Amino acid sequence: MFDATRCNDCGDCFVQCQYIDYSQDKAVSEIKALKQGMPADILRDCITCVACNEYCPSGAKPFDLICARQEETGIRFVDVAVADFIDETLTIVPNEIIEGDPEKPALSLCVMGHAYPPDMTDSALFRGLTLVRGSDYYSRIVHLHNGLESRVKEHARQFIDNFARLNKKEVVFVHDDCYTLAAIKAPEYGIAVPFRPVHIFEYMVRYLKEHTDRIVPLNKKIAYQRPCISRYAPEKERYVDEFFQLIGAERVKRKHDRRDALCCAFGLLEINPEKGTDILERNIGDAQAHGADAMTFLCPGCYWLMSGQCEDRGLASMFVIDLCRMALGELPFSSRPWNGSQY
Repeated sequence: MFDATRCNDCGDCFVQCQYIDYSQDKAVSEIKALKQGMPADILRDCITCVACNEYCPSGAKPFDLICARQEETGIRFVDVAVADFIDETLTIVPNEIIEGDPEKPALSLCVMGHAYPPDMTDSALFRGLTLVRGSDYYSRIVHLHNGLESRVKEHARQFIDNFARLNKKEVVFVHDDCYTLAAIKAPEYGIAVPFRPVHIFEYMVRYLKEHTDRIVPLNKKIAYQRPCISRYAPEKERYVDEFFQLIGAERVKRKHDRRDALCCAFGLLEINPEKGTDILERNIGDAQAHGADAMTFLCPGCYWLMSGQCEDRGLASMFVIDLCRMALGELPFSSRPWNGSQY
């Protein structure tokens, strides 16, 4: 939620944006216009990557203000019809609960099962966990990209209540969107969360520490595709770094990672193919230029969009959970290992 008391009109949030070219004066005028409810170019220029929240030196969360103004004005990154289609598709995903050990956490697969690696949950990583999936576990955080935060807020309490009924002390979230709603947005909306949200990176780090005898160091250089929504909880980066250390892989020190990460261009490729293609090329080219053996993904949308593009350029592509399974000896080091692709 935007905090006007923290904003000092410095404009740094927009000057640092990697997708627009605003001068300091232009950036200052834009943030002032947003705060006053006046017309602002940023409402059309923003690609909704959330980066300005992380760039803001005072923690005012300017992207949240952009999102609110987009909803008020109807100036959005995508048409409402697209947002409606997303909801129509994801609210009919069948619910399933596979009971596990009552003392172990639940694992949320939300509505993205089609985008995750096949047989992912067969891993020893998740042995004994209660698996839940389906529309009851759909966070709707995607609508922060659509200028429709009211939809997220409207359904947030039901989302939390659905998990609460599992009577678990912890819920592990594979999807960064779901973790963000449970750990960040629900409390912001005044919703009590009666369980501890656990990010998948934190969970994998915990598991690896408990099973160090099983780890075979990968000795690979891996570029990490950081999801846009991760900018709501940058503090979990320490788990990402620890994960790479534990699996014996180098998180490639490249230009477009951490605060300077680029989005995957999902959606932008449809709206502005030239700009979207440029971002995609810069992102993958950056990984290759810094000697990456592979690129790994946390967001299923990024993974779905970029895997083929990476492989076309000779760069292996893998979901972070598969990367963990490789270090545990469950899978060979390869691109999308279930289909036999070797790199």
